[in-house]
Formats: sequence, structure tokens, C-alpha cells
Amino acid sequence: MRTVDIRVPATSANLGPGFDALGLALSLHDDVEATLTEERGVHVTVEGEGAGEVPLGEGHLVVRAMRETFGRMGVAQPEGIRLRCRNRIPHARGLGSSSAAVCAGILAARALAEAEFSDDDVLALATEMEGHPDNVAPCLAGGLTVAWSDHTGAPHMVKLVPDQRVRPVVVVPSTRLSTEAARGLLPKDVPHKDASFNAGRAALLIAALTQRPERGLLLAATEDRLHQHYRAPAMPDSVDLVERLRAVGVPAVVSGAGPTVLAFSTSDTQDLIAPEVGNDWHIQLMDVDPVGANVQFPETR
Repeated sequence: MRTVDIRVPATSANLGPGFDALGLALSLHDDVEATLTEERGVHVTVEGEGAGEVPLGEGHLVVRAMRETFGRMGVAQPEGIRLRCRNRIPHARGLGSSSAAVCAGILAARALAEAEFSDDDVLALATEMEGHPDNVAPCLAGGLTVAWSDHTGAPHMVKLVPDQRVRPVVVVPSTRLSTEAARGLLPKDVPHKDASFNAGRAALLIAALTQRPERGLLLAATEDRLHQHYRAPAMPDSVDLVERLRAVGVPAVVSGAGPTVLAFSTSDTQDLIAPEVGNDWHIQLMDVDPVGANVQFPETR
């Protein structure tokens, strides 16, 4: 038997104006222990988020990602796979749980097969399975990432280092929302002035997060006109919370496709967040994960 341990972080994509481009890795992780066995079949155990809900066989997303990766590497599928998943990333909340599972499966297969599969290959396959690179990029690389696709459709990313004063706060509701449902509310076209507005705010956000994470700059830099208000009918409570937080000066956005709200805590906003949040929400102060996905073999821990 051969075993590998994979730790993958939660991520928040978009960050307001950086729709489908910006992503941030967070200090909340899923741990996956993957073992290739001589016993035929797939055996999955899940602790924490998703326990009792997700498939425990071939349909499990980590298993599917492993199978796809073995195939892409030209490696024979193993007789048996055993997974032990300790999940902390909430599902269907806009914190990249599916991206984390996909990345964990791809990295586990690469490590266990010991075959040639470059980091670019990993990013490309993860993007293909997820449909977009904005969550998988920070999950793989950590920190703040800018992701894009070139004229051939191949994804790329650049990793940036946020200022150490950046403190994300996630406010997680009990309700869920699928990415597909949220994307279905977006219009096919947007006004040119709104696209121009977001381009400027996304550039400002990168400067604010990496150099000057000040309340005023972050508040202006997290303004968005491309996706949040279009998605409001699917998550009215989330958008209402974003608006209330911003009204008292807290830089707040919808995390990814929602319904989690992401706020940036500064020294003069820390006491402003909790009073705006009701009992149906869970507030958690986090750090930025600077490393991203981590692969270890048990004997090297």
C-alpha cells in the first residue's frame, strides 16, 4: 500500500470586482489521506462537512479527479483506492469546496503514480474539471492569485503576496447555493461603463491587498457592478449583509458565487462586523494561506 496526505485550503474568488480572475487562499483546510491498495474497489470515509451527504464510492469528487489524472498521465488505474477525508470547508457556500476536492484528487494521483505531470498540467486539469480557474489557482498556489486563459483556452496564474495586515473574515450562512444556479442569473452582456468600472476597481484591489490594506482603499476597491447585484435574487440575505457592512465602512463582498460573505478586517473595522450579523451566520476570522495545497508522505511528516 502507498499513502499520501493532501491538505487543501478554502478559497474566495472574485473578491468583489475581480470576477472570474482574482482569488484568495484562506486558513481553513480539508485533509485527504489517499491510499492505493491491492484490495479491489473504492472505500471513502468522510468526517466533518459533507459527511452523510457526498458519495462514498466512484462518485466522490476526489476519486473522480484521481481517476481522471491517472488517465491523463497514461497510468493504469489502481486496483483499489481508500480515502479518508476530514472536511472543514463548508459545501455550496462560495468557499471553493469543490475546487479543494478536485485539487486534492489531482495532486494525490500525481504523487502516488510518480509520473510526469507538470504544475501547468495540474492547473489545466483542475480548471477543466471546475470550469474556471479562479478558485483552483489560489487553492494550488496559496496567497492572492490572478488567473486567466490565453487564446488557446489554456489557463495561467500569477501568485501575489498580500500584505501581512490583510485579515479576511468569512460570514457563513446556514443556507446553500450552487455555483450553477448563481451563474444562471448573470446576463449575457453588461454595459461598457460597468466593465470599465470593474477594471479600475480590480486594479485598485490588487494594490490595496498587496501594498496598502487601508479601510478607505479596500472599501473603494471592493466595489462591483458585474455580478453581485444580478445574483441578489438567489441570496437576498447575503447581499443585504454586504450592503449593511459597507454602509458602516466595512469592505465586504459576496465570496465567490455565495452565499458566504467575505469582509476584510482592519484595525478600525473589527468591532463593526459582529453587530451587523444575525444568529443564523457563523463568523470566522482567518489568515491568508500563503502556501496553498500541501503534499506529504506519512514517513516524511
